[in-house]
Amino acid sequence: MMNKLVLLLTGLLLSGMSMAIEEPDFTRELKSGDFELRHYQKMIVAETRVSGNMDKASSRGFRKLAGYIFGDNTDASGSSEKISMTAPVILEANEQELTKDNSYWIRFVMPKDYVIDALPSPKNADVVLREVPSRKYAVIRFSGLAAEEKVSQKVEALREWMNEQKLDAQGEPILARYNPPWTLPFMRRNEILIPLNQGNSE
Repeated sequence: MMNKLVLLLTGLLLSGMSMAIEEPDFTRELKSGDFELRHYQKMIVAETRVSGNMDKASSRGFRKLAGYIFGDNTDASGSSEKISMTAPVILEANEQELTKDNSYWIRFVMPKDYVIDALPSPKNADVVLREVPSRKYAVIRFSGLAAEEKVSQKVEALREWMNEQKLDAQGEPILARYNPPWTLPFMRRNEILIPLNQGNSE
């Protein structure tokens, strides 16, 4: 298991060094310091639900999803297919505050040139493909390690900014991490996104 994990991480790191990593499309509608209002286009995600604290859930979920994109899947011809890594890796609490020890959804965004019917089927039943509709999000960007205490502080700061902007949340905070684990903390890009209600998304 450890050797397999090392191989998966090595593949991820090499892919990140050799080419630009694709990110989801969005339109920035407002920017104020570290805060933004974004409108994301629809996207397809591979997701899995895992339990435990934030760090343990992230690790377990990452391994399952990395397995899927590195070939633990079956395409229409019955073969396996490798899928390009994208950014960010997404973590969303399951109807709880982001840092509670409960359960989480871990997600990889699929490359934009796929439609959902063309993606290979996961062999692991814990991995599910899903289309996420276009939506607006309030966002705060920060660097450093996304430890639980810091994430909680950023969630609180984002909620305060949303109150100032009269933006109503509809959904749980989402943690997005953009960098591989070897990235120096001061060079890391992290974001908290909070989905807005449909009235804000018109």
